[in-house]
Amino acid sequence: MGCDCADRQAIIDVLNTYATSLDARDWQGLTDVFHPQATADYGGEVTGQGAVIDTIRSFLGGCGPSQHLLGNYQIAIDGDHAESATKARVLHVGAGERAKLTPYEAIGVYRDRHIRTAEGWRILHRHFDVQITLGDFNVLGPG
Repeated sequence: MGCDCADRQAIIDVLNTYATSLDARDWQGLTDVFHPQATADYGGEVTGQGAVIDTIRSFLGGCGPSQHLLGNYQIAIDGDHAESATKARVLHVGAGERAKLTPYEAIGVYRDRHIRTAEGWRILHRHFDVQITLGDFNVLGPG
């Protein structure tokens, strides 16, 4: 059985770019992560790359530091399509008036469908399956 090793690494790179972009608040960097017709479920379905990025920004825009840790990448590749399940542990600290709140942590699995494009692999659909939450969700919010 072959290893689509280069494709597997390229998908991991996209997933890591997502985490790095979020923690750096590099919203433009997310255009290298999500397909233009991407959809996402972050507790509600959003459609289109811009809407996905805006939704992410609405959670993290006013939040203090965050750290998105990813691991246990499970990737199945079928030609120009792939599916992945990636464990995530995400810590969010409040900023400004929210700095005194207990940091919010979400632990779960990113379940993604990917598509190969001329620019590389992109996420076509993302669902964050949150399995454990700790702390105060109110540290999140627009800036």
